[in-house]
Amino acid sequence: MNALKAGVRERLKRLVAQAKTNGENNLLFVNKQKLSFENDYNVGAHPKLLQRLAETNLVPQTGYGLDEFCAAAKRKIKAACDCPEAEIFFLTGGTQTNQVVIDASLQRYEGVVAAQTAHIALHEAGAIEFCGHKVLELPSHDGKLCAAELKDLMERFNGDDSCEHMVHPGMVYISFPTEFGTLYSKAELTELSAVCRAYGLPLFLDGARLGYGLMSRECDLTLPELAELCDVFYIGGTKVGALCGEAVVFPRWNMPKHFLTRAKQHGALLAKGRVLGVQFDALFTDGLYFEIGKHAIDRAEEMKAIFREKGCRVWKETPTNQQFLIVEDSELKRLSSLVAYSFWEKYDETHTVIRFVTSWATTSEQVAQLRSIL
Repeated sequence: MNALKAGVRERLKRLVAQAKTNGENNLLFVNKQKLSFENDYNVGAHPKLLQRLAETNLVPQTGYGLDEFCAAAKRKIKAACDCPEAEIFFLTGGTQTNQVVIDASLQRYEGVVAAQTAHIALHEAGAIEFCGHKVLELPSHDGKLCAAELKDLMERFNGDDSCEHMVHPGMVYISFPTEFGTLYSKAELTELSAVCRAYGLPLFLDGARLGYGLMSRECDLTLPELAELCDVFYIGGTKVGALCGEAVVFPRWNMPKHFLTRAKQHGALLAKGRVLGVQFDALFTDGLYFEIGKHAIDRAEEMKAIFREKGCRVWKETPTNQQFLIVEDSELKRLSSLVAYSFWEKYDETHTVIRFVTSWATTSEQVAQLRSIL
């Protein structure tokens, strides 16, 4: 039996080594063809996560997130949040997480308040409305909500004699970073949280890119402070080094009843929940999650310096891993043949806003290649 186990371990080591070699070769091949700054999920997973998945591959486990790897990951996340009473649930992706959390938290007659530019308002194909809840939009201030405007909304709603005929504001959605890569300051989030609590509105923070927000050089918030100020938030994995998965955190024993059942109804519950647990256990071992965030921020800062050097027109100054440029349409064809980026929006008749994004896999060499192209 021991010989058999040793043989299995040796084979796994060889597989991991081969996968790493293949990955490096593939990355070199891709880089020779075209640079890619299209998004922060354009490659697979961080090698340390793949290694842990391979090492644990043949260990039998219970399904649906009730395995020992999920339990270990939850303990580490609670410690990182300094929130021992937190309840944590692993879901498959960002859209599913936003939909499940919002639907499970609201009554049928309630909607969710968000900025006009919020991810749930623009880029989730009506996923919130699909489950019967209206997104109640407020003006966006560089992607952020204003606490005073939220208070005004609640005052107007409560003072309206016809409010029983209206969609009730039932919770507030924000993201950190925002859709524009901007950040709430500690003062801004504290003020927003106070308004939410005054009116009994749960504050939900979308953390799909949380690692990049926390490690931004302009961030003055910590993970424990986010846990204190928010009623529910999630720690993004898909965009921060994982193959897939998000960790939803309810900080104060406030997880909605039958949350697992609700997740299953939405198709967001993974039978092989261990896949998510193993990855988050690795992400929260030896500070890897924060290391990944810092790496992407460092590459983004290198990119910003190049943009300044080349005299590029910056659409918005952002302190995170998303960078936006205004480019003449006549230049886009040449640029797109050499580097992958994301279309953001039309700026005017002859210019377009495009987005460059860094991640754990972005190298200084790739950024230097972008400099040559620009």
